[in-house]
Amino acid sequence: MITGHQLIAGREAPCDHAPFHATNPATNEALEPAFCEATPAHADEALRAADGAFDALRTATPETRAQLLENLAEEILALGDALLDRAHAETALPMARLTGERGRAINQCKMFAALLREGSWAEASIDRAQPERAPVPKPDVRRVLLPIGPVVVFGASNFPFAIGVVGTDTICALAAGCPVVVKGHPAHPGTCELLGRAVIKALRKTGLPDACFSMLHGRSTEIGIELVKHPLTQAVAFTGSLRGGRALMDVAAARPHPIPFYGEMGSINPVFVLPGALKDNPAKLAESYVGSVTMGVGQFCTNPAIVLGLQSPELTGFVENAGQFAQKAPPQSMLHRGICESYDAGTAVWSTINGLQLAGQSSAEPDSDATQAACRIYTTTLDVLESNSELRREVFGPCSIITQCPTLEDMLNFARNLEGQLTAAVHGTAEDLREYAPLIRILERKVGRIIFNGFGTGIEPCPSMHHGGPYPAASHSFYTSIGTASIYRFVRPVCYQGFPDDCLPEALQNGNPAKALRLVDGSYTRDAV
Repeated sequence: MITGHQLIAGREAPCDHAPFHATNPATNEALEPAFCEATPAHADEALRAADGAFDALRTATPETRAQLLENLAEEILALGDALLDRAHAETALPMARLTGERGRAINQCKMFAALLREGSWAEASIDRAQPERAPVPKPDVRRVLLPIGPVVVFGASNFPFAIGVVGTDTICALAAGCPVVVKGHPAHPGTCELLGRAVIKALRKTGLPDACFSMLHGRSTEIGIELVKHPLTQAVAFTGSLRGGRALMDVAAARPHPIPFYGEMGSINPVFVLPGALKDNPAKLAESYVGSVTMGVGQFCTNPAIVLGLQSPELTGFVENAGQFAQKAPPQSMLHRGICESYDAGTAVWSTINGLQLAGQSSAEPDSDATQAACRIYTTTLDVLESNSELRREVFGPCSIITQCPTLEDMLNFARNLEGQLTAAVHGTAEDLREYAPLIRILERKVGRIIFNGFGTGIEPCPSMHHGGPYPAASHSFYTSIGTASIYRFVRPVCYQGFPDDCLPEALQNGNPAKALRLVDGSYTRDAV
């Protein structure tokens, strides 16, 4: 049952402040029930409750927190078709995509549960005392990563499960031992409420306080600002636009006590096509490229917005092939009307730029009543791309620009002038990769993830994944919002000197009851000391 209420520490908080409805983007139908804007009082209640529950969650054993995540996986699955149906109605995402994304959210719960049981993520380090050392005795010094406190999470519009209420941000914060307050996305509030209730059920099943989790609704920016400003908030995780992310990032920095803001804010994800990539099957590469551009109606932060290749007959053929595949791509409904209007406005601006040509677009006309967007593939020259900043800004949707570069040095100069990116892709042969090694060296300074003979769309959540990059792709290039390393956003090192063994955190005690891998006197071991 969806009520439209705020979920605060296990309590339903009904209100009638600035009510709004979710809308089915494919039918333009308003969906029941009405939701309403959370107030500053709601934000205060949620964060005070979270802070009050912090000690219970952070002192829970790794096994207890692992059980919480496994219980949550079960509760997500137990929502059954009701979850998929509501998400489909609110986002127009296909059922197959939603089913797969639900599986990803469930697997993330299990992945972090395994991480907690393995234990090495806490980076426990022990340097035992040497009282006999001369001329100065060495004290007993031990260090471990500990949770920081209440975390505020802003979910994404384009991944209602995997980067939403039960997405990586929430899961890794709970795994670390941090209570979470989620700002639900207003485009799919019913989906958010269903998932929020699943979190509460999992907490109760595990025997942890309801106050470890709250979820607030809001369509305006005010409640988000209140959550970031609140003195009990210790960190913020955000996935969304550069404009929205930068505004909240500035709020976090302007606090009397600034806090970390971990924002993933989009990217143009350049693709560099080297000569060897076009020799064998340029049509196949063009098909894969257009498939990446149109995946999810182009609503991925890793969408390949710009392709660069050296001027040649082969590149001209690639452009022609890409245009033909674009014509075959049917218009599809976007997540909500605001995204669709921004996409149309962005490509309308592009259409006024001299030297930018349409290589191909969906042959069928998009249905504006169904919030549909057409695929649009453009082509231009490097001087046009470099002289028009509008072409180097993200337009969220199924569009991309293929750019012809006169020389390799021109391509390298473009790469040197790139802003920070989430991804970059390089297509070619192994020989190309060796010959054009300077390009890779440049991208290593600009990009979070470099893909060879593939595209950035489609992310594998795993320990080695890095989803982030230099600003403005993300607010801090050291940290990822996908994969197990995302847990490091919500912990900080604490050092203990001279403590009795039984007064130390469990991870630092001599007996090592969890058998975690630890650094002891400079050597890694799982043994007791």
